[in-house]
Order: sequence, then structure tokens, then C-alpha cells
Amino acid sequence: MNAAPADQIRLLDVQALDVRLSQLAHKRKSLPEHAEIDSLTKDLLQLRDLLVAAQTQESDTAREQTKAEQDVDQVRQRAVRDQQRLDSGAVSSPKDLENLQREIVSLAKRQGDLEDIVLDVMERRESLQERVGELTERVTSVQAKADIATARRDSATQELDDEAAAATKEREAVSAVIPADLLKLYEKLRVQQGGVGAARLFQRRCEGCQLELNITEVNAVRAAPRDTVMRCENCRRILVRTPESGL
Repeated sequence: MNAAPADQIRLLDVQALDVRLSQLAHKRKSLPEHAEIDSLTKDLLQLRDLLVAAQTQESDTAREQTKAEQDVDQVRQRAVRDQQRLDSGAVSSPKDLENLQREIVSLAKRQGDLEDIVLDVMERRESLQERVGELTERVTSVQAKADIATARRDSATQELDDEAAAATKEREAVSAVIPADLLKLYEKLRVQQGGVGAARLFQRRCEGCQLELNITEVNAVRAAPRDTVMRCENCRRILVRTPESGL
């Protein structure tokens, strides 16, 4: 295959741009913010699950407290009614009076027991409310950190995308003037050779495989016409001659 020396030099420019695009893609994928956001997201999920559980418990306890307070109120109202009957003198039978007095004592004890229950429920609810508040603050804090990390990631990503877009545009412009058959060979080799399809011959060394050409290979390259597209005998990449090739 033949191609003008200038076109072969341009191929090195395309190769350099492809390497740069690959580096940018790797850098974009490897931004530290990705791992940070993943970690914060996991923390958020766990905290939100804990928060929902705590809120559910607090809600259940609130209903339990309401029920306990209603029980106390019912006993209190009944005790008040009994006391009013007792104080009114409407009950004259000694036996009925005794039963009424016994019931008032029993209701007082029952009220005391229920009030203890209310206090216990209130203490548990207060503890749960503190837990909900603590978890809410933690969720807010971690969410803020996640938002900041996301903003940093988006900013870095945009910067890399802009640089990649500029490199892609430049690559398209350079590729447009390279012969189609030379560019096709380069693309094929680039896929086969891990992203490097063309390499400079520098000081008798192929910069693709980093191996130095032996004397026979050097003489063959030196004798070949300048428009001949050379291939490295070791890695088979396109070997581009320059004034620094050491020929």
C-alpha cells in the first residue's frame, strides 16, 4: 500500500487523538465521585429504611398512647359519676353504698395503673421521636453530601465531554484528508492491537511494541520509497517514518 508521507504523518495525529479520546473515556468512567456517590447512595438507602421504620414505630406508639389516654379518661369519668352518686345521697342501701365505695376504690387503682401505662408509652414515644429526629438529620446531611458529590461529578463529566467533543471534531477533520484505504487499515489494526494501529519509528524503535528494529529491518525501511506504507515486523502496526526515525 502506498500513501503520501504527509498522510502517514496525519495518521499519527489521528492515533494521538484516539489515544486521547480513550484516556478521556477512562478518566470519565474512573472519576472518584462515582464511588463516592455510590457509597453515599447506599448510606441513604439504609438511613431512609431506618427512618421509615422509626416513623412507623412512632406512629404506632402515638396510636397506642391515644388509646391508653382514652382508657384513662373513661375510667376517670366513671369514677366521677360514682363519686357524684355517692355524694348526692341517692344511694341509701348500705350494701349498695359499700359496693359503690368499693368500685370507686377499684376505679382509682385502675386509673393509676392506666396512667402508668400512659407514662410508659409517652416515654417510648419520646425516645422514638428523638430517633426520628436524629435519622432525619442524618438523611439530610448525607443527602447534602451526595448532592455536592453529584454536582462535582457532573461538572467534571461536562468538562471531559467538552474536551472529548473537541478531540472528536479534530479527528474527523484530520481523518477526512487521509486516504480511505490507509484509514481502513489503521482502524482494523487499532481494534486488533489494543487501540494502537499506527506507531512512529523513533531512533530505530517501533513506538507501538517498543522493540528496536534489527539491521536488516532498518535497511529495508531505509530502502523503501517514502510513500510505501511500512509495517512493523514485530507487532504488524503501521510504522510511520519521521526525521527522528534514525535512518
